[in-house]
Amino acid sequence: MIERIHLLILREVASRGSLTAAAEALHLTQSALSHAIRKLEGQIGVDVWTRDGRSLRPTPAGLYLLALASRLLPQFEHAERLMSQYAQGQRGTLRIGMECAPCYQWLLKVVAPYLAAWPDVDVDVKQRFQFGGIKALEEWEIDVLVTPDPLHKTGLSWVPVFDYEQVLVVARDHPLAGRAYVEPCDLVDEVLITYPVDIDRLDIYNMFFLPAACAPRQRKTIETTDILMQMVASGRGVAALPRWLVEEYGLRMPVVPVRLGPNGIPKQIFLGRREDETKLDYLDAFVQLAGSVGDNA
Repeated sequence: MIERIHLLILREVASRGSLTAAAEALHLTQSALSHAIRKLEGQIGVDVWTRDGRSLRPTPAGLYLLALASRLLPQFEHAERLMSQYAQGQRGTLRIGMECAPCYQWLLKVVAPYLAAWPDVDVDVKQRFQFGGIKALEEWEIDVLVTPDPLHKTGLSWVPVFDYEQVLVVARDHPLAGRAYVEPCDLVDEVLITYPVDIDRLDIYNMFFLPAACAPRQRKTIETTDILMQMVASGRGVAALPRWLVEEYGLRMPVVPVRLGPNGIPKQIFLGRREDETKLDYLDAFVQLAGSVGDNA
């Protein structure tokens, strides 16, 4: 009764705002599109759109079908892409989502040997600072999620791939550079440089500043790790990053790590995947390789 074309039409009308634009996107005439919607409404016995002036607004039934479309259509599209790749003799494309901006440097150490070991698999990386990784994983936009903050939900599987310590990074000549560790109150006059993410997603706030009820004097945001490190090295501020990353940059820049608190801030990086894909050999191989590279991070 409810066919894939109906879901496609609903999605396109909702995203493009009109029947005309949706018909063009789907390579249909507007009359054919309208007929398909009328036929669907006749079959299910309820309207899916209501007129709101010159625009269309989904009814409660239409909203339900739109939610269904957002879940099912990406799975159809993913399956078709895989079938096409299989038909061309390829294994597939591994789509990796990144919720850990500094982990991009680590990911490069995984991808290079992975591509060498799996020549018939392509790799695509999605890295956005407001990236909704869990949603993308559930809706089949990505196949693996790299994150330090897993959300345990039904249908998702998580594998810890390596442990690391979040540390303060300062210029080598900074007054705090020689300290064994710093307390939150030591940073109240500092400029903290972070990636452009919400404060509630930053470990240095959640695990360091907030428990002590204090904060740095100012926060600046920078998107790229290289520029962030250059700013720290020039004395423009301090930052909080994984120790392994700071030590790598310290080989070519005048920056050093300092422990955050007497016990430090321990963290883990996890790989998330869908449970129904835990037997894909090329995906399994990536997880195993990531763990071995993580041991050496």
